[in-house]
Amino acid sequence: MFSKTREQLGAAHRWVVKIGSAMITNDGQGLDNFSIDAWVGQMAELHRSGREVLLVTSGAIAEGMRRLGWSQRPAALAELQAVAAVGQMGLVQAWESAFARHGIQTAQILLTHEDAADRQRYLNIRNTLRTLLRLRVVPVINENDTVAFEEIRFGDNDTLGALVANLVEAELYIILTDQQGLYDKNPRDYPDARLIHEGKAGDTALEAMANGAGNLGSGGMLTKLHAAARAARSGAFTLLAWGREPEVLRRVAAGAELGTLLRPSQSPLGARKQWLAVQLQIKGRLHLDGGAVRALRADGKSLLPVGVTAVEGRFDRGDLVACLDPAGDEVARGLVNYSTEQALGLIGKTTHRIEALLGHIDDPELIHRDNLVLVMAGVRFG
Repeated sequence: MFSKTREQLGAAHRWVVKIGSAMITNDGQGLDNFSIDAWVGQMAELHRSGREVLLVTSGAIAEGMRRLGWSQRPAALAELQAVAAVGQMGLVQAWESAFARHGIQTAQILLTHEDAADRQRYLNIRNTLRTLLRLRVVPVINENDTVAFEEIRFGDNDTLGALVANLVEAELYIILTDQQGLYDKNPRDYPDARLIHEGKAGDTALEAMANGAGNLGSGGMLTKLHAAARAARSGAFTLLAWGREPEVLRRVAAGAELGTLLRPSQSPLGARKQWLAVQLQIKGRLHLDGGAVRALRADGKSLLPVGVTAVEGRFDRGDLVACLDPAGDEVARGLVNYSTEQALGLIGKTTHRIEALLGHIDDPELIHRDNLVLVMAGVRFG
């Protein structure tokens, strides 16, 4: 397993914090503004310290149920969508107001599984989130329950939080839940249940210990373990912790031994390199001049159109392409920001001419360095 101490994790630069319905709505009694203020105060401290924080929030359906006076979660999808629409109003207002009291701007992001499954949308979401972080804005993310239908719903925000951790390559994914962490058996039924302090994300032995879902949430501990395994694909550590723990986020930042820490098997760089190198099919090739090769290899730069001499293949925005040196050897591969036709029109052109040539500018580079992996000499993938 990839090793980091709790103190090192506490100092992580990029955090995804997911807070569930039971926490946010005080088990369905309505938005718990006192707790929301407390969590935001701690996230504001992280923000002021230079860390980047993304918040994944549940609670729209639970808050909508409270506003409509419903005691039972509806089963019909249309009713779920309507209830979510009602509750989302209060939910986003609560978070926006709490962060505003600390002088922090927020942005609402609503996603569906379809957004993540489509490569172009995936890349657009990733770029938007990264831009918000660069602007020091805290993204407040929820599933778009009002438009999702059964076949494309995430089904739980634990999985959504894991996807966000993958999108932005977060180092730490924290799930604040109504339990202290993972136990070897259900602590509600067995007083002698033992807390599991650490484990490996994706370990089937841990999954066997997980208990079932609660009344308000759509996922239980097993779903959280599955989410941790998904987050580990990009090298993120997942911490399952009790949301009512006093100063929980501050204590995590200080390296406290809280909850259950699930470790990935490899570093974020290794995980992303494996994903780009093996999991996707190359759709095209970009031939580079010597200057572009040096910029990628020696300086860790993004690939700009000016360094491209030829384009091969048929690809769309978000597809994987290989980058070749003047001798025809692969030096890198990455997710391209423009289609074949657009790239052909940009060959050898400087960045400031993109808008004039295309009539718009999506990105100033053909491949951003965050979406590009170098290929070591003599190494062949797939």
